Amino acid sequence: MISSELARKIRILQITTRKVVNDVLAGEYTSVFKGRGMEFDEVREYMPGDDVRTIDWNVTARMDRPYVKRFVEERELTVFFLVDLSASGAFGSVKKLKNEIAAEFCALLSFSAVKNNDKVGLIVFTDRVELYVPPKKGTTHVLRLIRELLNFKPKAAKTDIGGTLDYFGKVAKKRAVVFLVSDFQSEGFEKAMRIIAKRHDLVAVPVTDPREVRLPNVGLIELEDAETGEMVLVYTSSAAVRKQYERLGRERSERFRELFASMGVDRIEVATDRDYVSRLVQFFRARERRY
Repeated sequence: MISSELARKIRILQITTRKVVNDVLAGEYTSVFKGRGMEFDEVREYMPGDDVRTIDWNVTARMDRPYVKRFVEERELTVFFLVDLSASGAFGSVKKLKNEIAAEFCALLSFSAVKNNDKVGLIVFTDRVELYVPPKKGTTHVLRLIRELLNFKPKAAKTDIGGTLDYFGKVAKKRAVVFLVSDFQSEGFEKAMRIIAKRHDLVAVPVTDPREVRLPNVGLIELEDAETGEMVLVYTSSAAVRKQYERLGRERSERFRELFASMGVDRIEVATDRDYVSRLVQFFRARERRY
């Protein structure tokens, strides 16, 4: 059973994301995510113009006339969302928390996948994998994923991206499109990410809030690290302090940008104060031009 408030949130999200899928993302999703390649369809008699390289010599010998193998593109995809719902995601200085933005982003792409008859799976993690939902098709399945994301109560506070990627590598037997949605408050995941990026179509989705890169001038404030509980006093009236804070934020963002690029991992930067739909459209169009 779910609460009426949760049901209302799910319904609103379903309506708004479907509208975007139909009005904005129509055709974009299909054009940039490819299936697993070509699969065998049938053997038929050779016709003038057929590629001689497709001749099936065994059937040709039996039938005493040329036959060719016919292949079709296997369009069906498996899409996985690896979503970080650790304590640092329960933060937002604008209208929504980072975790809420992450859920909406996943809902939008999940409905895009359903529209294209693709399977969708989900892994929710903190410093451990806390939920695994195997990939399936259909709107009912996607609504379940959305419910899990909106109603999830994490058991742990910290984040382990590397361990989650290792887990995914064990449960994902076939190539998939993988969206890693996190604020990347984690270390030591580079090796695991490199391995997954070689086997799957991995897309990093950093989720940020403006207060993580810019401090307001509000005097002396106490900041708490949501994942470690560490407290620190910051004098925000100091222009030098605010400038250093912003510089560190930019350097961290650039470090991840360079890391993803070095592995050939695409990224979609999502923030609580920006429209993630336009970012997604930009990503689709840039990727379509590249491929």
